[in-house]
Amino acid sequence: MFSKFATRREFLNCGKLSLLFLLNSCSNLPNKVKIALQNSFYPESFKDTIPKDWKQEKINFESIQLQKNRNAINNSDFTLINDGWITSIDFSKFEKIDEYPLIENLDKRSIDFLGSLNQNQRNKLLPIGVVPYTIIIKNNKDLINSARTSWDFLLSKKLTGKIIFPQSPRIILSISQKISSSNSLKKLKSQAMLFDDKNMLNWLINSDASVAIVPYSLCAKYLKIDPRLSLVFPSQGVPLMWHFLLSRSNRNNAKLIKWIKSLENKSILEKLVSQGWYLPFNSYYLQSKYKSEIFKISGPSEECWKNSWSFPVLTNEQKINLKNFWHESLTP
Repeated sequence: MFSKFATRREFLNCGKLSLLFLLNSCSNLPNKVKIALQNSFYPESFKDTIPKDWKQEKINFESIQLQKNRNAINNSDFTLINDGWITSIDFSKFEKIDEYPLIENLDKRSIDFLGSLNQNQRNKLLPIGVVPYTIIIKNNKDLINSARTSWDFLLSKKLTGKIIFPQSPRIILSISQKISSSNSLKKLKSQAMLFDDKNMLNWLINSDASVAIVPYSLCAKYLKIDPRLSLVFPSQGVPLMWHFLLSRSNRNNAKLIKWIKSLENKSILEKLVSQGWYLPFNSYYLQSKYKSEIFKISGPSEECWKNSWSFPVLTNEQKINLKNFWHESLTP
């Protein structure tokens, strides 16, 4: 207790000591787990599963502010990324994750994809979701049946200049290879209204476009509010987008494992699937979600999943060859 005769200087000194004690106490509190992610890649049902006491650090792989991205990633415990941006990551900054118990729970589809990566990437990437691309058709119910069986319908004359494609030559090339027509890539590109990854559904709804090819996880909310839109997955298969988790340290392993295991809760799983997000884990209930005919859900059929394809990381030489092939297809 202070003496009633304490001097002003003694009182101020005591105040300083109290402040230092408070600051030191705060610094000793456990740091929040930080996870870096690009919000636009993930449906709300997935983001809602991230523990509330974790801090979500926003990153943007398409941003020119590369240093800001690097700082956010370097200051985070975990990072979420899709397969299109694997080459943008400095893997030396991350720890091996292939020894986690979670790895033993991966299904064959995700194990096969990891097998296509080099050893350094494979050791540090944990598959956490796979999203199929889908075809959204607007006001053209007569196209639905043909779209369900084959990608050939994209060459229909009524779709000339009315298709919105992803801004990815690799995806478009892969689809053209499914079409049973000569010069299919050139013909497919002549059908395009535009190539867009960010606003494809806004364009579809608010323009004369009739078809858009988009990741399933990005279109669920539009299907609910616009009855003109129909969802189709060709039995020939669709491109797949993979999502991965990387860890910068082993400090929060237990928290990470607890979160990943919580995703297998049936109510959470149902919400994820309803928004186009599939968990690549090996359990009967999870795998049943890849068989839409049985459970009468709107996702890809078992045949579609069987015929779907992923995109392994390209070497620099392969990137150059793809770029050259793409430009050559533009010439008459």
